[in-house]
Amino acid sequence: MVMDIYSRKIVGWQVHDAESSAHAADLIEDIARRENIDKQLVIHSDNGSPMKGATLRAKLVDLDIATSFSRPRVSNDNPYSESLFKTVKYHHTFPENPF
Repeated sequence: MVMDIYSRKIVGWQVHDAESSAHAADLIEDIARRENIDKQLVIHSDNGSPMKGATLRAKLVDLDIATSFSRPRVSNDNPYSESLFKTVKYHHTFPENPF
């Protein structure tokens, strides 16, 4: 899931059965095309392997998108996404056993 931190708009999301740099690259390319991105952007993410993988890094260079990563071993470095996920998880429509 990718969220614009200024507008709080969810600009894109995908669900897959496994994490991979290729899936992340596909998501970012889809968002860039759909949102008509024409200026320098920065993507902030955790330090997970999909976000640091060669496929996604190449796609970000191709799209002229800079990266920013959470601090090592800090799971709550992005308060915007943490707040959104807490809101979703505590909503009455969230399934009891989602996965």
